Amino acid sequence: MDQPKIERLLRVMQLLTDRSRVCTVETISETIGVSQRTAYRYLDTFESSGLLLEKDGSRVSLSRDSRYFKMISDLAYFNKEEAYIIKKALEVLSPDSIAVRSIKMKLANIYDFTDVATLLTNPAREDIVSRLLFAIAEERQVILRDYHSINSRNISDRLVEPISFSVNMVSIYCYEVASCKCKYYRIERIGFVDITEEVWHNKDFHRETKTDIFRFSGDSPKKVKLKLTMVAVTLLVEEFPLSEQYIRQEGDNEFILECNLYDFQGAARFVLGLCNEIEVLESQEFLNYLNEKRVGSKF
Repeated sequence: MDQPKIERLLRVMQLLTDRSRVCTVETISETIGVSQRTAYRYLDTFESSGLLLEKDGSRVSLSRDSRYFKMISDLAYFNKEEAYIIKKALEVLSPDSIAVRSIKMKLANIYDFTDVATLLTNPAREDIVSRLLFAIAEERQVILRDYHSINSRNISDRLVEPISFSVNMVSIYCYEVASCKCKYYRIERIGFVDITEEVWHNKDFHRETKTDIFRFSGDSPKKVKLKLTMVAVTLLVEEFPLSEQYIRQEGDNEFILECNLYDFQGAARFVLGLCNEIEVLESQEFLNYLNEKRVGSKF
């Protein structure tokens, strides 16, 4: 397929996913400079490739139920942290602005604003990410070849059902067949991805995961309460913007952070790095975790 035609097809795809305006065969024809007959042919090409199109009178758009919709949206979406920053930025602009309303409409129509991310993939990992995107769209099992595990400190193959990507495509969330558990696998630690002929057999066990302000995921929340100085709270908000929602000021140089964590690792790294600027008020479990890290330190 020649490059101009590929570019036109991508442009049509963009038009089909933009629900902020009416997309018809006529507008497709006018926008990309082809005949209406060619525009119809492009739509037929999409449908024959497995895409589902929604048609309402003359209007046409890409269905969210399309098996490739998630794969397409994964290529250009925001993570929760980025979405929060965008939301904060939009709040200072005029709500009556046409541009602001357009941005909000696009985000609301195309994406789940609380669960979207940007593709920032190392070029060397592009093939791995592409294979995983395809496997998710096709609901196929894959084998993560030569996976380097930090926890077990070994290299092995993992048969998994890939479910979704984490922030910035750093990790892939999967159901591991052998352990019957949902886990995250770092993209950079995957040697290669083999797509099998087997479809997902464990979809009922694909558990939704949540991410805390320190970007660690899990399904068992643990409450923590910290007292921070101005220095600590400034560094916290700069590095982890979502934390701002859980901070309240108690004094000129005293701030309280109360939130749930799904893993103590991220918070522990931050607290131990600013041990003179942070006091742990809750919980005892978190204090015990910090003491274990301190005792095991080489310093």
